[in-house]
Amino acid sequence: MLISDSMPLLWLSYLALSLFVLVTGYLGIRWLPRLPRFAITGLVAGLLWMPAGFTLSRIEGQDPYEGLAPAVVVSGIAFLQNASKTFGSALVLLLLGAGLGIALGALLWGFLRQRRSGTQQEHARQDRPQATSSQRRDPMVS
Repeated sequence: MLISDSMPLLWLSYLALSLFVLVTGYLGIRWLPRLPRFAITGLVAGLLWMPAGFTLSRIEGQDPYEGLAPAVVVSGIAFLQNASKTFGSALVLLLLGAGLGIALGALLWGFLRQRRSGTQQEHARQDRPQATSSQRRDPMVS
């Protein structure tokens, strides 16, 4: 059940908050051209949504807890705990997520640009007057 298990609820809350951050951030930089806007939004999405594995030690005699968390969180906690091995792996995943986000933003920009130019060419063809063999005849009022 979603309410009784805290991990799915935590991930759902994180997803909702990160979507809110992305939408408000995208709307906040609307003054930029589309390519930088999509690239910045993709960068932030990649930073927010890239998962990383972590290991949490427990009380003696128990197995450590292993799980997934956003790479931003894992790298931040590893930095504060001076865990260089965990920080290094989380930082690599964080940079990978940022690069993938920028690439997806640029691909989205290219797809929308190509689609928009295709529809503009189609509208230009439709707006062109059709050549007919007969001359135009104006209506006459008598």
